[in-house]
Amino acid sequence: MKIGLQLPAFKWDGPQAIPGGLAEIARAAEDAGFSSLWVMDHFFQIPGVGPKTDPMLEGYSALSYLAALTRRVTLGTLVTGVIYRQPGILLKTVTTLDVLSGGRAYFGVGAGWNEDESRGLGVPFPSVGERMRRLEETLQLAHRMFGGDSSSFEGPFHTFAEPLNVPAPLSRPHPPIMVGGGGEKRTLRLAARYADACNLFTRPGLDVVEHKIDVLRRHCEAEGRAIGDIEVTTLSTAHLAPGQQTPEDVRSHLRALARLGVQHAIFNMPNVRDIRPLETFAREIIPAAGELPTANGGSERGIEETAG
Repeated sequence: MKIGLQLPAFKWDGPQAIPGGLAEIARAAEDAGFSSLWVMDHFFQIPGVGPKTDPMLEGYSALSYLAALTRRVTLGTLVTGVIYRQPGILLKTVTTLDVLSGGRAYFGVGAGWNEDESRGLGVPFPSVGERMRRLEETLQLAHRMFGGDSSSFEGPFHTFAEPLNVPAPLSRPHPPIMVGGGGEKRTLRLAARYADACNLFTRPGLDVVEHKIDVLRRHCEAEGRAIGDIEVTTLSTAHLAPGQQTPEDVRSHLRALARLGVQHAIFNMPNVRDIRPLETFAREIIPAAGELPTANGGSERGIEETAG
C-alpha cells in the first residue's frame, strides 16, 4: 500500500514562514518514504480545517514549488474544482506540472462544492447538475489532450477548436486522472468511465468506504472495466501525539483499508509542521504499509510484525 501526505493548512507563524515550512515538510516527507504529496485546490480555508481567513495557497503554484524541491514523490491536488479554471487551460497547467516535475503529476478533479469561495472571488457557481456535466466535459478533453489529439471538440459548454498540448505529458500513458468524491449516481460513474484513480473520505466510517467501493465496482462492470483498473485512494487524518493516535492506531486503520481494497492511503496531519510525525511514519508505518497488500490477495504480515 502506498502512503501519501496532504497539506491542507499553512498557518505557520505568518506568511514569511510558509516557504521554509513547506520546503522542510516536503523534503522530510520524501525522505520518510511518502509516495505522494497533495494540496487542496481551494482559495479560502475550508470549514473543519480552520476559519476562511487562515492562509491558503493557490494549488498549482504550490505544487510547482514542491516539484522543484522534490525528486521522487508524485504531486497533485486533492482535488481541483472543475469550475475554477477553463478546462483547456487547466489541462495545460497539469501538463506543465508533469513536464517540470519529470512525470510526477496526478490530475485530481471533481465537481467543486465551495460556493462561498466561488462567490467571493467572482467565479460562477452553477447547479450541481451543471457542475457534473462540466466535469464530464473536462474528463473527455483530458483524454484527448493528454493523448495528443488536437482535433476540434464540441462539448456541452465549450468549443475547443484546436486543443493543442505541446509539450506532451511525460507520464505514460498520461498523468493519472483521479476523480474525487463519493457521489454514487454520478461521481463514481464518471470515475468508472474516465478515471485511473478515485478518492474517498474515511471520516464517515469504513463501512461507508466499503459501500462506495462496491458502488464503484458495479459502475466499472457496467462500463466493461475491472475495478482493479482504478487506484482506490482514501483521505484520513493521522494525529500522532500524546492523547491522540499511536502508530498502531494508524497501522490498524491501514489493515482495515487494505481489506477493503484501498491501494493508496493519504493522510493529513494537524501537527505536521513539527516534522516528528513524518519521522514516526518513516520508522513505524511506511515500511510496514509497503508490505501490506490490498484485498486482491496476500497477507498482512508486514503490519503485524511491526505492531508495538
